[in-house]
Amino acid sequence: MTSIFRLLPVSMLAFVLACQSSSAPPAPTPAPPTTPTATTFTNPLLSVGPDPWVYRRGDVYYYMSTTGNNLTIRKTAKMSELGSAVSTVVWTPQQAGVNQREIWAPELYNFDGKWYIYYSANPMCCDGHRINVLENTAADPTTGTWVDKGRIAVPGQDLWAIDGTVLEQNGKRYLLWSGHEVASSQTQRLYIAEMGNPWTLVGPRVEISQPEFGWEQQGTPSVNEGPEILKHGDKTFVVYSASHCSTDDYALGLLTASATADPLKASSWTKTATPVFVKNPAGQAYGPGHNGFFQSKDGTEDWIIYHANPQIGQGCGDNRSPRMQKFTWNADGTPNFGTPVALGTALPKPAGE
Repeated sequence: MTSIFRLLPVSMLAFVLACQSSSAPPAPTPAPPTTPTATTFTNPLLSVGPDPWVYRRGDVYYYMSTTGNNLTIRKTAKMSELGSAVSTVVWTPQQAGVNQREIWAPELYNFDGKWYIYYSANPMCCDGHRINVLENTAADPTTGTWVDKGRIAVPGQDLWAIDGTVLEQNGKRYLLWSGHEVASSQTQRLYIAEMGNPWTLVGPRVEISQPEFGWEQQGTPSVNEGPEILKHGDKTFVVYSASHCSTDDYALGLLTASATADPLKASSWTKTATPVFVKNPAGQAYGPGHNGFFQSKDGTEDWIIYHANPQIGQGCGDNRSPRMQKFTWNADGTPNFGTPVALGTALPKPAGE
């Protein structure tokens, strides 16, 4: 999640926005929102929430998203009621250090009875985003003490990196992330490396995707980011976000591998040539992406949670709101995410709620 608007001077930002507003076509008139009922809900789930992430443990869903200046967990038994969930700030950065600002894309996991948060952060001095890890031994991640385990990086390759996510396959764990090929590069590519433990990488990184199609190259720089793992049948998928978040054409792409393949071999991964989830202007969904996945409480339904802007040209800022919808599977075993559902549409709650 690269946010260029936060780095622009105020005067320049005003100029950019003025140019956008004068040249952009008018947005379609949205349909009036419906009123949720006992069995339905409407998007957005919250007014703000870039880079949404959901982790389920038992009957509890834990939600995180980019706040920019801390790590916050919402805890709920019903995803359709996320807006009323208890919200707890579990970590704030120290006054000095390498992880002080622009805290992006946190993801929560439980490995071997301990909780871990992977997040991206910048030092105060420069654009030096890296992925960091926190650990908590409490039974509930909204309690206890979060211990800073430091940066997680390939030994000898301390390069710009964001959007860490974890794949478990063939009895091993792997970290996937978005990063730069070399220090002088700006293009964002997807990498994978094996994990020795939850806060350490071993062995080299392997590039598994770079922006190669036109729909991945909208805006500057070209971007592949936000990799997320999805498994179904005998396949492992990486669903990722493509193009720069400043454009309305931010969209989701798909990589596919066998569930038994070696994920460290670039040849294990096949890229779908077209995006699998794109904007829906009529539904106030611009730049949909940086998603997560979860199942309904009864385990019968698969859901995607993602962010999108409600209006044209809103880019990488805090207009991005979290939305969720059920998805299905194609005959070939690949996910069918459909089209972003229009804001205010009454949707059935996840089964079991």
